[in-house]
Amino acid sequence: MENPNIVVISDYGTGDPAFTEVLLQLKRFIPNSFILPQSVPPFSTVNTGYWIGQIALSPSLKNTFIYSNTAPRKDNSKAQENNKGEKLMYARLDNGFEIMAVNAGYVFSFVKNHISDFHYADISNEGSQFRSRDIYPEAVARMINKDKSIMGNKGDIHAIPDYPKNVIASTDGYGNIKTTILSTEIDYKIGQKLIIKINGVKHEASYTDGSFNIEEGRVAFAPGSTGHSGKYMEIFYRGQSASELFMHPKVEEKILITTLG
Repeated sequence: MENPNIVVISDYGTGDPAFTEVLLQLKRFIPNSFILPQSVPPFSTVNTGYWIGQIALSPSLKNTFIYSNTAPRKDNSKAQENNKGEKLMYARLDNGFEIMAVNAGYVFSFVKNHISDFHYADISNEGSQFRSRDIYPEAVARMINKDKSIMGNKGDIHAIPDYPKNVIASTDGYGNIKTTILSTEIDYKIGQKLIIKINGVKHEASYTDGSFNIEEGRVAFAPGSTGHSGKYMEIFYRGQSASELFMHPKVEEKILITTLG
């Protein structure tokens, strides 16, 4: 395929040399590819799935693929012989977007309702502690090059768990807290006062129809910049960091919201 874009989503960590090694292996098999690395917090399949959904469901993306490896290996708590663990899967969405990702936790949960084709990759998932460098890049290249022999047994779409509601999905560089709460699932009135509790910390917020529709120094609970058929809600501290205000809660932390009065 001519000059494919490959978005690599993994929890190696920003600046981790693991990204360099994986990207070099992808270049080895697909020399003409453009690769965009995206780091997510360690072991967070919620954050991984959230960004898979945001990218894969974006309209009009052409010649773009996702390769994801966030693999906490929690499918079996016992010692894993020969470094085996959660398996690499292929998914094709109803918009034609193709994903190859380790099927761990909530990695496929945000696109679950859009998957039209779901298969195990017909490869070994063991034999290396660093599967995403030593085993998977060739499989990703085969998928991108439409090699049907990479398709193994069908996966069970219904076995993909629903993503958890009312948790932190991501925190951006400004400290805005992105949630897994959809704007279509709430019925607050514009201007309604709320109490938001995260990480044991409570603060007052106002429900608004846009993050900036609030005075400087106040907290807004508003539809954010992510989501497609419905926007995900965001906690926004205008002029400052919402993450800092709530004592830097981790991704996947529970969010409790109650009305004031």
